[in-house]
Amino acid sequence: MKQIYERKINYYETDKMGVVHHSNYIRFFEEARCEFLEKSGLPYDKLEANGIMSPVLGFSCQYKQHVTFGDIIEIHTSVTSYTGVKFTVSYEVYNKTTGALCVTGESMHCFTDLDLKPLNMKKHHPDIYEKFMSLVEN
Repeated sequence: MKQIYERKINYYETDKMGVVHHSNYIRFFEEARCEFLEKSGLPYDKLEANGIMSPVLGFSCQYKQHVTFGDIIEIHTSVTSYTGVKFTVSYEVYNKTTGALCVTGESMHCFTDLDLKPLNMKKHHPDIYEKFMSLVEN
């Protein structure tokens, strides 16, 4: 299942060249991922209230075309893999006006308990496991 998160680029997110600073894409991806999970009925606050944490294990990003102040971007977000413990979220950033693909990336995560010990969702939270399985893009 793919969802689209839209946002406008703020001036403070750009560098001296007027281009979005590369470090901001990590924030943009997190915004998109949080909205994706919220719209899917699995908001972070609900997961954490159930003793479930989701730390980041890794991150990758490929820049294809620049984005500048005032541009509106659409971030297409999907879960591309899920083992019950680890999952990967993929992102495609498009310039809404031109339709150009500007950035692609992934973030890798796992589920842990509050002590940051790996958590097998199928065993400990089968309802959340099933809901998460339904999100995986085939």
